[in-house]
Order: sequence, then C-alpha cells, then structure tokens
Amino acid sequence: MTVNLKIAFLPLNDAAVLVAARERGFAEEEGIALDLVRTTSWATLRDRLVFGQVHAAQMLAPLAVAVTLGLSQQPAALAAPYKLGVNGNMLVMASDFAKALEPDVAARLSDPLGTAHDFAAAIGLWRRKPVIGVVHRFSSHALMLRYWLASAGVDPDRDVVLRVLPPSLTVEAMRAGEIDGFIAGEPWGSAAVDAGLAETVAIGERIWRRGVEKILAFRETWLEEHPDIVDRLLRAMARAAAWCDDPENHAALAQLLADPRHVDQPADLIQRALDGQIVARAGEAPVANPDFMLFGREATPFPWRSQALWIYSQLVRWKMVDHDPATAQAAARVFRPDIFRRALANSDVPMPGASMKVEGAVDMPLAVGSRRGELTLGPDRFFDGRTFDPEQIEAYLAGFAPGR
Repeated sequence: MTVNLKIAFLPLNDAAVLVAARERGFAEEEGIALDLVRTTSWATLRDRLVFGQVHAAQMLAPLAVAVTLGLSQQPAALAAPYKLGVNGNMLVMASDFAKALEPDVAARLSDPLGTAHDFAAAIGLWRRKPVIGVVHRFSSHALMLRYWLASAGVDPDRDVVLRVLPPSLTVEAMRAGEIDGFIAGEPWGSAAVDAGLAETVAIGERIWRRGVEKILAFRETWLEEHPDIVDRLLRAMARAAAWCDDPENHAALAQLLADPRHVDQPADLIQRALDGQIVARAGEAPVANPDFMLFGREATPFPWRSQALWIYSQLVRWKMVDHDPATAQAAARVFRPDIFRRALANSDVPMPGASMKVEGAVDMPLAVGSRRGELTLGPDRFFDGRTFDPEQIEAYLAGFAPGR
C-alpha cells in the first residue's frame, strides 16, 4: 500500500537526499509517494511542520532543538531520527572587505583560526559594523559563525550585526548593499562569488569538520504513532544518501537539484559543492575540499545525541537558554538514534555502537565499534582544537572567556 508523505524543504544542496529519494525511485520502492513542498524561509518551514501542514521537514538541527525547548514561536516536541548531511556551508564577504584578509584563498580557507583574527582586524577598517546575513538565529552555521568570531575576540552581539534572511534571498541582499556578507548552505555562497559580489572567507567544514547541519524532523507524536512509515522512509533515505555520495552520480544529482522545483540554480554551480571544488574568488581556480559535503558515508546520517548537546551548549553559551540538567536532557532527546537503529536494523548500513561520543576528538580516520558492518569515522576536529564531552557540559562552557 502506497503512503503519501508531504515533506517541506528549502532550495539548498543539502535537500539532495530528499530529492534523490523521490526522483531516483528509492521512496517509491518503499511504498512511499513523496510530495516535496518547496518553502522559502525556515520560519515558514517550521510552522508548516509544527501545525501539521507537512508530515516531516528538512530542518536546521538547532531549530529542531529550539522548537522543542520552547525558544522559537510555538513550542512543539520534535524528533530527528536521521541527519540529511554534514558540512556544506560557507561564509562569504564583500570583495572590498576581503581585501584586508589573507590574499591566498587556499591559505585563507585552510587556516580558519588565523583568518578569524584577520577578520577581527578588518572590522575596524570597514565603513560600518559589518552586516552578516544568517539564515536563522537557530542555524548550525549561525552558531559556528559565533564560535569562529569569538575565537578572535569578536563579540557577535556587539561588534557585528547578524541579520536573518532566507538563503535564496542572500545574493540579492548583497547586490542591494543590505548586507556585507552571509553564511549559508550552498549553492548561495558560490552564487555570490560567481556574481563578483563576494569572496569566500571560511567554510563550515574547516570550522567543525563533519559538523551537524540539516536533519529530517518529525513531530514527536506523529513519529511515535507511525513507526512503519517512518522506518520505510528512513530506509529510502539511507539508499538515497549512498547514491548521493557516489562521485559518479554528482552530475546527475546536480541536474536534479537544478530543476526549478528544487534549487533552481545552474547545475555546474551546484556540482562544484558536491565535488568539493570551492571557488573562493571569481575567476580563480577552485580549492579542493573533498569532504565539503557528506550525505551517507562515515555514519553521516546517524543522529548522535552528543551533537544535539553541542548545539544545546552553544545556546547556553550565547544566553539563548538557561542551563539545567532537565533542559539538557530534553535537547538530547530530540536526536533519536533508537529510531535510526530500528529502521535500518536489517540493512547493510553500519550502526555505531554508542549514541554519544566526544565531539572533536578524531584527528584521522578511525575504526569504531559497530553493531553491523565495518565503520570508520572521519576527522571531526573543531578549528580551535577544543573537544566537547557531552557528559562535561559545565566544564566545556567554563573553558570559554566571559562573552566569548
């Protein structure tokens, strides 16, 4: 029996797994007819999910945590049993601003800590407080931007202006002079670079390697009431993710995403990010970052609860929520490794043996315990060398200077 599912998404490259699941037939093979609902802003997408207009949504991981904790409009318990990808975003700034930074763009991207200090110095030379676009207050890249700026002594609430706007409007906002740069998922940063409006300053993959990005979110009550449908959908997602990760499929995937129903940007622009070829300055050769976007390998889809708690730690750090054990537990419960394991128990997808890990502790590919198959985790280092132990949140937060 075929089940119809409505899933909301935004025009971004990391909608790839959803698009591939529908267009390549993986969902159909599980008896699911996917209706992908294109949405412009994260606020609208959030409301569509919370008020039941869709069954699930591609969602910013911190937004799912924030909604569950009652920090973002209508409170609702959300559940994320699957991650749609890691990395895939970048910070771009106006070309005139970037003149104050390291001119060698490969060196700039490979040294995010040094670039953060260059950025701090450039602020004083700019004509105003830099206005930086963020796609939502509760986005992974907004939290990474705050973390990165603060490492160089920049107060993101005082020294710059963070302005929320939808990803697809970032390029036009730069063209109109409304913002001086932005951090967003691809292909929007590359679109601004190709238009000659901006240069790439930093990429998320170098701020937190394999940092959590978008998740597949459900209302918790709906997820619990429809276990069979959820399991079938996750199986389709896992097969689609493996297809998306294969470099031989990137050209076909880019064509799917380029469709006006999906991202509606040139296929070659989209494929550059899929291939990890980052053009940091218009007209220059791309800089290779092969792990710029991951969809299926290295347990990318697995919803580590430690990553939900890292998000929570940043919300506490920036005074968006007060810390207490009950709130931390509620944040951790948004990520549902138990559902992931149940849905994929009989598949060939490797299963991590644990549900939490020390984030930022892996320097090089590492074989880890797996309940099924062989599993190697890739490097997950933070740019400043810190690690996050989810069982030591207070100690982690105490390691940051006040206001930083």
